[in-house]
Amino acid sequence: MNAIMMALPGAETLAAGLRGHLGCEAGELLLHRFPDGETCPRLARAVAGRDVVLVAALDQPDSKIMALYLSACVARELGARSVGLVVPYLPYMRQDAVFAPGQGVTSRHVARLLSGCCDWLVTVDPHLHRYHNLSELYEIATEVVPAAPLIARWIGANVARPVLVRPDQESEQWVAQVAAGAGCPYTVLSKVRSGDREVAVSLPDAAQLAGRTPVLVDDIVSTARTMIAAVERLKAGGFAAPVCIGVHALFAGAAYAELQAACAGRIVSCDTVAHASNQIGVGAPLATAVRHMLGLSRALRSA
Repeated sequence: MNAIMMALPGAETLAAGLRGHLGCEAGELLLHRFPDGETCPRLARAVAGRDVVLVAALDQPDSKIMALYLSACVARELGARSVGLVVPYLPYMRQDAVFAPGQGVTSRHVARLLSGCCDWLVTVDPHLHRYHNLSELYEIATEVVPAAPLIARWIGANVARPVLVRPDQESEQWVAQVAAGAGCPYTVLSKVRSGDREVAVSLPDAAQLAGRTPVLVDDIVSTARTMIAAVERLKAGGFAAPVCIGVHALFAGAAYAELQAACAGRIVSCDTVAHASNQIGVGAPLATAVRHMLGLSRALRSA
């Protein structure tokens, strides 16, 4: 494989795992920070005529997106044959509509920025609420790695008599896929959000949870208020302490400690964002997606 893979700060472990799956060469990416805060990327290996893969962890994205954008632009400037981005957590997807006067749809602006610096992008379960797929936003080839099969496999191996509980009605189809893969029932709660940290959820159907272990599943865990409200409702209803599973473990501020304090039975996440709760690896399917995108890029060049 002629590809060279480079990791931005925070994505070194993920990149090393991907290289192990793909057998591609490791490249060194140096980010110099000027005293005024500006970033100057330096690619320490020649990339002319090579396929360059940049791996980035984009939690806390405002401090990282510019470095990723400039690194991809510099790779192109230095003659890279193609530039691809591996971004397991894709930020700025939740602002997919105007929710208050004076706002904009920032998901489209970020998509335009990233589409302008690379040839393809691979991610894991982006927050597609009002969009059907990433092609509605991104002008480049994209591939989404689904976390549902990985989560279902983990539940099947680690939880006795599970019942899946989705804390809100968004993406019911997604939790249904996880439940089908784990071979267990599921229920969906109703959520009312009155602010970034104020969330209320309904009580679940007691008949569905009787004698089972509740497993709360969500795609993004940021403030954790939704999960905490669901845990408290389950406890109030006399149900067993739930297992909490999130795809992207953002856990802003003290959210992780607060979820632990709510007496969740176990807290588990995919390793799309490095966190102490990571137990579900996405490396193998990510590598498969990268291999596919590199092959697609070569096919388009030879067509």
